[in-house]
Amino acid sequence: MRALADRLRALPPSCGPVRLIAVDGHAGSGKSTFAGQLAAALGDAPVMHLDDIASHDELFGWTGRLLTQVIEPLSRGESAHYAPYDWQTRRFGPPRALPAAPVVLVEGVGAGRRALRPHLARLLWMELPREESWTRGRSRDGEEQREFWAGWVRAEAEHFAGDPSRPYADLLVRQGQKGYEVLPGPAGTVGPDHKITLGDGPSAVC
Repeated sequence: MRALADRLRALPPSCGPVRLIAVDGHAGSGKSTFAGQLAAALGDAPVMHLDDIASHDELFGWTGRLLTQVIEPLSRGESAHYAPYDWQTRRFGPPRALPAAPVVLVEGVGAGRRALRPHLARLLWMELPREESWTRGRSRDGEEQREFWAGWVRAEAEHFAGDPSRPYADLLVRQGQKGYEVLPGPAGTVGPDHKITLGDGPSAVC
């Protein structure tokens, strides 16, 4: 994980002074856990969870709110302030700050969507098939969320059908028995910012 963190720190800024890193993948694929570990390796980098900006009424229709509340302030080098959504009370809460740190992570389903990609330094995709991801997610959330998951699966499939993220991923992340395996993604090409070429030798495990 430290090697990946070092590579991300070395990237040129992509959103004002910020290196914005997206962690995308199907629901239940382990995005939050991976992003948390990566943030720690980056010295407690700020993490924006898209669950905080989505809502029951807008599972995927939050692009405008994210651009206005988060991307635009970060692009000016200012701290962003967004209202996190409470999935229990179904209300947006008081504003939460997201500083314009050298590296900021955005994790959640749809983090690599078309409207956000111009602002990203890297797009990482959690490489786990959707059916396996959804099974893990359903098991995690329990029977009480069964109805929600039925609606979510339809919405997620529709979103990725029209706005896929994986074809544009720079890196694929696979969870293994010992850490994570990081592989070149479909969009991964060797550029001047790449200090290590993952495709030329054994895959990196962080």
